[in-house]
Amino acid sequence: MEEKILEMLAEICEDDVVKENTEVELFETGLLDSIAFAELLFGIEDKFGVVIAPSEVSRADIDTPQKIIDLIKLRVS
Repeated sequence: MEEKILEMLAEICEDDVVKENTEVELFETGLLDSIAFAELLFGIEDKFGVVIAPSEVSRADIDTPQKIIDLIKLRVS
C-alpha cells in the first residue's frame, strides 16, 4: 500500500523526491499546492476508498509523505 501511495503522490507532485524522502515538507517546498491538495484527496478516495474532506485535515496533518501514508493506513484499517 505504501508504494502505491508514494507513486500517486509522486505523480501529483511531479517529483520522485517524495518516494526518496518521506519526511520532505510538501507545502513548504512547493511540491504540493492547493490544487494538488484537492487532486490528492480525490486520488486517495479513488485508489483507496478513503474519503477525506478538505475541512477534516489541516496542512500540518498531511505536510509530509509519511503523514499521508499514516493517515490513509489509519482510515483503511
